[in-house]
Amino acid sequence: MHKTATKLTKVQLPLPDKLFYKIGEVSKISGVESYVLRYWETEFPFLRPRKNKSGQRVYVKKDLELILQVKKLLYQERYTIEGVRKKLGDGIHKASESIVVHENIVKEPKSPADVLSFVKKRLKSILSQIS
Repeated sequence: MHKTATKLTKVQLPLPDKLFYKIGEVSKISGVESYVLRYWETEFPFLRPRKNKSGQRVYVKKDLELILQVKKLLYQERYTIEGVRKKLGDGIHKASESIVVHENIVKEPKSPADVLSFVKKRLKSILSQIS
């Protein structure tokens, strides 16, 4: 399994263009078993996929990219779990804190043109976060 996982990591496979991925799909794409993905959720606070109404994990593209990055750090670069947590956790927390601060500062727009401008900026911000 380890040799196959390493080969899959070296070859950059294009990610399917979907909004949501189930754990089995993420497992196939990333080459990481489902039980390992569930374990990583307990070890890495930044890796928390949403769950749908039936309780299934629903991953977005950003989650999948994080999983591939964690896999590369653990299996190719030989980081420890704590090392990955420090390397990826710090950057993600700083980015999310700045977004929260930014959202608290934003004032409510008054005119329809201001509303449209505000919505457009916010949508671009969200798009850049998930891309």
